[in-house]
Amino acid sequence: MTQNRYSDAECAAVYRAIFERRDMRHFLSDPIDPELLLRLLNAAHHAPSVGFMQPWRFMRISCPKLRKAIHALVEQERIRTAEALDERKDEFMKLKVEGILECPEVLVAALCERREQYIFGRRTLPEMDLASLACAIQNMWLAARAEGIGLGWVSMFEPEALKTLLNMPEDSQPFAVLCLGHVDKFYDKPMLEQEQWADRKDLKDLLFENVWNTPCR
Repeated sequence: MTQNRYSDAECAAVYRAIFERRDMRHFLSDPIDPELLLRLLNAAHHAPSVGFMQPWRFMRISCPKLRKAIHALVEQERIRTAEALDERKDEFMKLKVEGILECPEVLVAALCERREQYIFGRRTLPEMDLASLACAIQNMWLAARAEGIGLGWVSMFEPEALKTLLNMPEDSQPFAVLCLGHVDKFYDKPMLEQEQWADRKDLKDLLFENVWNTPCR
């Protein structure tokens, strides 16, 4: 056993948060304590970041009118997505995305402007700033699950329209609308699996060794 390892109980808590994290769509209206919200944001702020550039920005949406406008953008894209799904359109339209109006806290996660000045870690892979933002969101997600707070990641929106709505700089980029709030219960399975939309792939089918598409031994 390595001397740097957490205790068995601490390890179990970390893995429990990972495996019980859910993309939530149903929320209670009870407010989140400000200190708790700050803890969740601080967890995001301490995410690993390529080149230590910390490209993430979080906008808290406290204006009811603005929240409704964001919801309208999401609904527009939801309809467009449904149309693109053809034979699964009716199934898709039954999936709930009303969390933006129900949850007590809405955050927009975005990439900041002037990212081109950061070379370390993104000279050949500029997408690494998005990887850093994803790490920040996942940090928040796991911390939220440990605190008993639900988080839903909404990605159905037209980015340019949301940028305009939020008066964001030209070279910034919104990537997620995050819904945060107390929940009655966490789903037993991921919602899309629970609603029989899709199943999680087996790890063995996603793990290769040395050469692409060569299964690990």
